[in-house]
Amino acid sequence: MPIMREANDHSSRLGLTSMRIIETKRAPNPRRVRIFLAEKSVSVEFEERDMMRGELAAADIRAMNPWMRVPILVLDDGRTLSESVAICRYFEELYPTPALFGNDAYTRATIEMWNRRIELGLFQHVAQVVRHSSAKMAAFEQPQIVEWAEANRHKVAIELNRIDAQLATAPFIAGEIFSIADITAWVAIDFMKAARLAVADSLTNIARWHIAVSQRPSARA
Repeated sequence: MPIMREANDHSSRLGLTSMRIIETKRAPNPRRVRIFLAEKSVSVEFEERDMMRGELAAADIRAMNPWMRVPILVLDDGRTLSESVAICRYFEELYPTPALFGNDAYTRATIEMWNRRIELGLFQHVAQVVRHSSAKMAAFEQPQIVEWAEANRHKVAIELNRIDAQLATAPFIAGEIFSIADITAWVAIDFMKAARLAVADSLTNIARWHIAVSQRPSARA
């Protein structure tokens, strides 16, 4: 694809060809970055570290991110960035088109608002259900509290209704353009499968939106 070639040429000119992203591919937050880069048609090397095998507790990971979470972007000069949105913002600065954080003050603020709402109102609650109900996650949550998982199931349902109402007014989460807010919501809703949660049939706006975003080429990222 021409766009991909242009992005790779740009990377070479900037001296960024040796950068890499450390991830656990099955985890939801690395997927956010993968989708974002695919939307930008930017190719970056990925290095797999298996969270479930304790590989994020390795000394080099601790040095880069004391929270022992992925993704971690390692630049060619050894500097690092953690947190999905921070990494996405970095690439937005390098490759501003398409503008996934918005292209004017109001749109950028609106996207930021909705992305934050999705992170705190949906993604976080889905994660709490997974981390406090899955036997595989017991080692990561001490103590693991089943009652907290159940409380968060209810919170997920509330947020899904709010999102559905928003999607009744616009094709995408933050308005007329696909953005980082859609990526965050998309990954959060797909992550619901791990929590054994489902979108209610009555939430037809989410269903319409999810079909549309799932048909984007970046869905394969």
